Amino acid sequence: MEFLGLGDNKVRRTYGALWFKIVILLVLCSVEGALSDSNYLIGLGSYDITGPAADVNMMGYANTEQIASGVHFRLRARTFIVAEPQGNRVAFVNLDACMASQLVKLKVVERLKARYGDLYTEKNVAISGIHTHAGPGGYLQYVVYIVTSLGFVRQSFDVLVDGIAKSIIQAHENLGPGSIFVNKGEILDAGVNRSPSAYLNNPASERSKYKYDVDKEMTLLKFVDDQWGPVGSFNWFATHGTSMSRTNSLISGDNKGAAARFMEDWFEETGSRSAYSGEVAADGIPRRVSNLFNDRHDNHHELLELAASFQSPPGKLATRTLSVARRVRGALRQADKPGFVSAFCQSNCGDVSPNVLGAFCTDTGLPCEFNHSTCGGKNELCYGRGPGYPDEFESTRMIGERQLRKAVDLFNKASEQLKGKVDYRHAYIDFSQLEVTLTKQGGGSKVVKTCPAAMGFGFAAGTTDGPGAFDFTQGDDKGNAFWRLVRNVLKTPGKEQVDCQNPKPILLDTGEMKQPYDWAPSILPIQIIRIGQLVILSVPGEFTTMAGRRLRDAVKTKLTSGSNGANVHVVIAGLTNTYSQYITTFEEYQVQRYEGASTLYGPHTLSAYIQEFKKLATALISGKPVAPGPQPPDLLDKQISLLTPVVMDATPRGVSFGDCSSDVPQNSTFKRGHDMVTVTFWSACPRNDLMTEGTFALVEILHGKDTWVPAYDDDDFCLRFKWSRPSKLSTRSQATIEWRIPQSATPGVYRIRHFGASKSLVGSIRHFTGSSSAFVVA
Repeated sequence: MEFLGLGDNKVRRTYGALWFKIVILLVLCSVEGALSDSNYLIGLGSYDITGPAADVNMMGYANTEQIASGVHFRLRARTFIVAEPQGNRVAFVNLDACMASQLVKLKVVERLKARYGDLYTEKNVAISGIHTHAGPGGYLQYVVYIVTSLGFVRQSFDVLVDGIAKSIIQAHENLGPGSIFVNKGEILDAGVNRSPSAYLNNPASERSKYKYDVDKEMTLLKFVDDQWGPVGSFNWFATHGTSMSRTNSLISGDNKGAAARFMEDWFEETGSRSAYSGEVAADGIPRRVSNLFNDRHDNHHELLELAASFQSPPGKLATRTLSVARRVRGALRQADKPGFVSAFCQSNCGDVSPNVLGAFCTDTGLPCEFNHSTCGGKNELCYGRGPGYPDEFESTRMIGERQLRKAVDLFNKASEQLKGKVDYRHAYIDFSQLEVTLTKQGGGSKVVKTCPAAMGFGFAAGTTDGPGAFDFTQGDDKGNAFWRLVRNVLKTPGKEQVDCQNPKPILLDTGEMKQPYDWAPSILPIQIIRIGQLVILSVPGEFTTMAGRRLRDAVKTKLTSGSNGANVHVVIAGLTNTYSQYITTFEEYQVQRYEGASTLYGPHTLSAYIQEFKKLATALISGKPVAPGPQPPDLLDKQISLLTPVVMDATPRGVSFGDCSSDVPQNSTFKRGHDMVTVTFWSACPRNDLMTEGTFALVEILHGKDTWVPAYDDDDFCLRFKWSRPSKLSTRSQATIEWRIPQSATPGVYRIRHFGASKSLVGSIRHFTGSSSAFVVA
């Protein structure tokens, strides 16, 4: 053994070099394998789309008294782009908005075309809304959807177009090699069927195939960048954005927007760890700021003395950029790393309510009547109750948190990788006169037609999430003489339309109302997006549970009939690319509850969708193109707006914008997880500057003796910005900021700040800021 021990150095060097080459080869092979797994380019983006927080009617409930007057938390457009390195690409945008708008998409695509040529078009871009009923309205182009907002609201429209375009641009600029994983799981306590009597009209044999009368499954995508690791997640789950009620006046993303905010904060805290625990703070809101620094003062008296040295100063002029610079998430984000983007997308939510405790009469406390959702024959008193009843903010948090917990679980356990082609098909269809071929029982077929859009009497009754007014009731298949007279002033439907829509009694014949321009859409976009074994069906409305199941099953059957196998995940992206209200099954339509009365194109609407989506699916698997169809109208130049502009802002004599009108008491100490801090400032109309990517409200914590660090802003669930004026025509206004101190807040010295912008009589805008006195949180 001596010759080996003494070793010839040459031999050693030879073996060493050989092993070195083997190691390098193994490393290269592993890298090559990793790159081959990353068969896509992925990029994610996010941008602020918070609209005017004052004076504008909110979209969703059609309640003329629901006027925006502050911010619960901000709204965002979140985008993912997936591309083959030398092939197709798709962009999917999820909006914290009630729904997508045809006009908004047309203008977004125009911007993208000017920047990128034909890289992004109406065919491969999908824009979908989460269906919050707490966002500013006035951004759709058809009359019936902008009546309550006093017509078109240019500010609502512009912020959406700008924010969507910038989120797509950001995602494009973040494109890099990466992988996508898919996972599924059930959430049992985030949605109930709000029209069970209509659901029960579906065939018993069909209902027996399903365990629940709503879809409980969430489908999640996990995006992993080769360089940065996990960079985002998008999921689809069906539940309405109606945790916030029809009387709420604060801009809010409702339960899905809340879940997205919670998950992004959760990841920013856990993203640096090698494993994701999935833990969420006890109050449902991820811990964030408390780990920024450990500047603890154990002496309470010392903290009070420190706080006493910071009294509320007079309001002062500021720059627009100061509001942006002080944003919490802007300060926390690493400049060289893309921020984590999480979207909670909408699906077939048509008859799914987040008010999971059920519907009860407000006068008696008893359950509402089953078939018509009435109380003593009237619908106005029947309201659904969320899990946090009677606190709608708590219900929003709880339903958001339930989606968050499942999303985190699916995210952590996602292991099935998407592999395969990126492809898409898109077509415009005129749903007002579409021939549909139906298969007869016992064989043969017949041809039926869809109808011009019309809304039934049951539409005006509203739902248990937001009841209507007067004497309308759900399930009304007859109507009444008085409201027919009122209807006829606008438009009397002809016999052909009445017969076509039967058994719907027509309240508004919107598809045939053309003055001053179209009241409802006729031409709708349908779209299929495929990323490997995931297929997204972009639908321009709200499918009910069973309608969605039938569409998914029909498309999946078509996609798996060839050699592709059964491993295809089909999801419905609701309220996408434009809005055309509801789609029920033929059987649900006969009952004429709210959803059936809002199915615009008659009893065969769902069959029309299934027929046309099957055509897209056939073209997708065969690699053939589809006819683009008739182009929808661009009605931007015809829009009418009756919303009065901001004339000017003013304060009382001797008072500056940003001055505190109601400060915190001196020597105040507030308890975490228990107390609320309230401060009021002299302010100006929030329509003067939307503070896009900035904030109207800020909570700062004192670091050391004189450095204030942003802790919470108006994108935080715990901070509310409320704006008010003493009368509609008053030039004076105030901003009240409420901070419900979370249990996870760091003990220390805090203050509250307000940012705003005032308008002079000559139209000039001046930005300002104000601060409260400091106080202690223990």
